[in-house]
Amino acid sequence: MRRRLINSTLAVVLVVIAVFGVSLVLVETRTITSSAEQSVKAEALRLVSIVDNRLIVGEPLNPVILARQIGGGRYARIEIPGKPDIEIGDRPSGSVIRSEVLGERNETVTVEESRSSITREIGRTLLIIGGVALLAVIAAILLAVRQANRLSSPLTDLAETAERLGSGDPRPRHRRYGVPELDRVADVLDASAERIARMLTAERRLAADASHQLRTPLTALSMRLEEISATDDPETVKEEANIALTQVERLTDVVERLLTNSRDPRTGSAIVFDLDEVVKQQIAEWRSAYRSAGRALVCSGKQGMRAVGTPGAVAQVLAALIENSLMHGGGTVALRTRVTGNQAVIEVTDEGPGVPGDLGARIFERAISGRNSTGIGLAVARDLAEADGGRLELLQQHPPVFALFLSRVARKRKDNYPSVR
Repeated sequence: MRRRLINSTLAVVLVVIAVFGVSLVLVETRTITSSAEQSVKAEALRLVSIVDNRLIVGEPLNPVILARQIGGGRYARIEIPGKPDIEIGDRPSGSVIRSEVLGERNETVTVEESRSSITREIGRTLLIIGGVALLAVIAAILLAVRQANRLSSPLTDLAETAERLGSGDPRPRHRRYGVPELDRVADVLDASAERIARMLTAERRLAADASHQLRTPLTALSMRLEEISATDDPETVKEEANIALTQVERLTDVVERLLTNSRDPRTGSAIVFDLDEVVKQQIAEWRSAYRSAGRALVCSGKQGMRAVGTPGAVAQVLAALIENSLMHGGGTVALRTRVTGNQAVIEVTDEGPGVPGDLGARIFERAISGRNSTGIGLAVARDLAEADGGRLELLQQHPPVFALFLSRVARKRKDNYPSVR
């Protein structure tokens, strides 16, 4: 493209120079020739006037004096009837410009000048015109190269941006070139890069969330199946099988929620549900894990509360907090329920070392973890809480206190939470 732009610009300039240059040469040639002819004629008239004056007063014609009246390089001949001809200068050979004038005493004055002087003048003019044309061509080439670089470099840059998008690097470059059409293409490519980046981020986030959220139900299901395989008691098998079916339903709910959030993360399915049932279900689910670790899981606080949210999402949030305490905390893990204003609050705390001071403000960010873990669990838990209008906060770092806030519909109930030790 650069070569085409340079060639096309140079071709236009050469055509313009050819058209106007030839016209200018013709005009200048005619002008120079006409001027020379007029000059020779004017000199002949002046010379005949001098001759007439001297003849009238009877003065002799001195060739030396007359030679001073004509320009150098010209030839003059004065023919007076009855007298010898007077010649001034050397008669030119070849093609000449001649002017012949008849005086009042019938004398004839002829002035001649070689056309070589006109040729030299025309040659100087052609040289000047050629120099100007050469400068114009050089300027045109420089301008064409500059314009070609200005247009081709952005196109090369845009091609590299498109290639980067195709190779999986969706970072926008935010470069503009001062050409409206090219800037429009750059805007479209940057917008496409941002959309691709969001799509890739959403896919990676979905994969990370799916691996994390499916891990807990799968682990619980695996433990139930191990219990079934290790016992011969039909009642135990039946109980564990029912719990395993519950885990399968949870898995289904997790998958459906992940797919829903992948389409629109703001979509929620909040309903009014029994908060006690979700807490009981989580206690039953984590009972075996805590017993195996030699630790206790206890519940206390207000009972009979109903909250607004998605039961499956709330269960996943509590599971993330309980698992986090099991992996990183220590001692007894306590679930406490309370009411503040129009919200139901579930607090999860343990007796471990707590959250490091430098991570307190960033504990819910993805890939932020104080231990050797993925750093996804708390970020996913906060997203699940916020999807239905709730929120998850770290109320205290030492000992750690995490609180899940949900809108509530309170009602009286006399059920008690079980305690696991």
